Amino acid sequence: MSRSSPLPSSIGEKSLPDDSQVARSSVNASLPGRKLRIKIAAFARWVHIYFSMFGLIIVLFFSVTGLTLNHPDWFFGDLARSTQDEGDLDVRWLHLDVPASASDDTDGETRQIAKLEVIEHLRKTHGIRAALSDLQADEAECTISFKGPGTSADVFIDRESGHYTLTQSYQGFIAVINDLHKGRDTGAVWSVVIDFSAVLLIVISLSGLILLLYIKRRRIPGLITGLVGGALVLALYWIWTS
Repeated sequence: MSRSSPLPSSIGEKSLPDDSQVARSSVNASLPGRKLRIKIAAFARWVHIYFSMFGLIIVLFFSVTGLTLNHPDWFFGDLARSTQDEGDLDVRWLHLDVPASASDDTDGETRQIAKLEVIEHLRKTHGIRAALSDLQADEAECTISFKGPGTSADVFIDRESGHYTLTQSYQGFIAVINDLHKGRDTGAVWSVVIDFSAVLLIVISLSGLILLLYIKRRRIPGLITGLVGGALVLALYWIWTS
């Protein structure tokens, strides 16, 4: 009589899962974290690409003007010229009968100048586009200064006769874009543009760094390269600048 084979145990099958079941369970366990990493990498890629393209022109502008600012003589930065002119103002604009006010901190002589009329006349007559920088007056003379990117204008007015002389200086195109780079005499709106471009560069740089961290084959070499570049800049500063 042959010995029959033992029947398979259903309890053993349930308690001992095969390799495929183990693999599937481990994948399912890590799935939420993996999905989150994929979403972060995709978002960083989107930010890096579209923010880079949106700010392409302004980033290129500040890159080029970094060179022109550091080496103006390479790009015909010395093409400065000046013009002189003269004219006459209505004497009444220079001697307003304005009573002093206890709450008014403006100088008494300056308060007697019709600023709006004088400035608008000078702008219209001589095509001055720079912003008003300063206006001073004493008993005999009034001086007005206009300043803008790469340009300036200085006016000296005789308050007795209303006669004035005007000197306008133009520093050339390179001086204009260099002043735009530095934000000198550019006004509040351009200051916002500079702040925006700085934030944009920060976002582009950080999103690129995040992308690097998600690329395993490039992560370590990329980080090492970044550290070497930073150390080199610090070394150059420490040795030749400080």
